[in-house]
Amino acid sequence: MPLSEHEQRMLDQIEQALYAEDPKFANTVRHTNPAVHYKRWIIKASIGFVLGIAVLMGGMILQQPAVGALGFLIMLACALWGLSGWRKGSGGTEGGGNASPAQAKQPRQQKPGMMHRFEERWRRRQEGDG
Repeated sequence: MPLSEHEQRMLDQIEQALYAEDPKFANTVRHTNPAVHYKRWIIKASIGFVLGIAVLMGGMILQQPAVGALGFLIMLACALWGLSGWRKGSGGTEGGGNASPAQAKQPRQQKPGMMHRFEERWRRRQEGDG
């Protein structure tokens, strides 16, 4: 959702105040790429997933179902964490990613839903038969 004019002016004022107060920090934040942060998430999640496999296999070898279940839960949590980072890093629906500010201000086009497609097919059949 785009910001209103008032909210945009307030944001600009806050940004200017930040530059005036601590220009080094503001410059660092401005040039930080969020995709790098999400790549770290994915790497950490991958390592955790492998560790989860190791715990799961250890539980199977030791014949301890609780340890195996813990390994599975670790794998599941790391998989969800990695997928979340991947979706955000690739410009998914949660606002992260590589969209430029100009693209962010444009309203997103919604794809027609399933019912719309069914209605369109029905309309085409009726026109073709009649």
